[in-house]
Amino acid sequence: MTILASTNEPKAANDYVGSDSTPLLSVRDLKVHFPLKRGFIVQREVARVRAVDGISFDIRPGETLGLVGESGSGKTTAAKAVIQLNKPGSGSVKFEGQELVGLSTAAMRPIRRKMGMVFQDPYGSLNPRLRAGDIVGEPLKVHGLAGSRDDYRRQVASLLSTVGLSPAMSERYPNEFSGGQRQRLGVARAIAAKPSLLILDEAVSALDVSIQAQILNLLQDLQEQYNLAYLFIAHDLSVVRHISHRVAVMYLGRIVETADSKDLYEQPIHPYTQALLSAVPTPNPIHERSRERIILRGDLPSPLAPPAGCGFSTRCPIATTACSATDPDLRTLAPNKQAACLLADGYGSA
Repeated sequence: MTILASTNEPKAANDYVGSDSTPLLSVRDLKVHFPLKRGFIVQREVARVRAVDGISFDIRPGETLGLVGESGSGKTTAAKAVIQLNKPGSGSVKFEGQELVGLSTAAMRPIRRKMGMVFQDPYGSLNPRLRAGDIVGEPLKVHGLAGSRDDYRRQVASLLSTVGLSPAMSERYPNEFSGGQRQRLGVARAIAAKPSLLILDEAVSALDVSIQAQILNLLQDLQEQYNLAYLFIAHDLSVVRHISHRVAVMYLGRIVETADSKDLYEQPIHPYTQALLSAVPTPNPIHERSRERIILRGDLPSPLAPPAGCGFSTRCPIATTACSATDPDLRTLAPNKQAACLLADGYGSA
């Protein structure tokens, strides 16, 4: 496998295998609410934080679903609920046809072997007391995937080589690696147990742009080699565009638009998606000066007290009185294209 380490531009997402296949991961009406309690002796619930408020999506084998939105929109909470690190209040999460909601920790162990996660902070997510080889090899020990000590060492060396690191680096500690190298360690650890799904939570946001491209190219090479499915969480839409086959846009704990990547970037429907895309810089200075910017008023509302009706109505530049009274469902407006907007007029803009 070739790691494209010299380019500053990540590869475009390729067509994935199994676009018509049964979903690997199927999420339906997933809700994660956190109670807010007050009182010193007797605590009582006074409100609930609606971090994730009824989202649904599918991911098929070999597919990348980009999950985007502002900080605080619920992306990471949703990802943790998928692998049951956050226990959902209601809804369904099916992985390879098996329902995960309600499973015990012991029952989740063999399933988690098939689901890896790469975190945002490439240093904070690695144990500083362990050597690189032990970090990468930890899943092999936990799941009993190495037949002998020699087999364990061979697998660790192979994993390091796969992500573009020298096996000789296995004796180093995390502080002896650069940020990009540490993230490669995180990727090697995530694929050690040969999962079918990787959750990438802002996996490149803490890296320099050129290093981002290298990690994105690595992820795409691994996807092609192992037919991995990705849930790619990010707030940078330009990064998501390169790696994702489909994109879901989150706002205030809800998914407000989903579409194939190309369609979403060329013809966004929801006003929130249009505003996000208008803020993405373009390399053409003439186009950059002439294009229209959509400036959202106000701040993201609190999930403790979301607005009545459409959650985006308090910031939407085209909202009407009906938007404050009706909470729109996510509805299909064109093939593979859905939006939750009362004013959406079909395959085009709101």
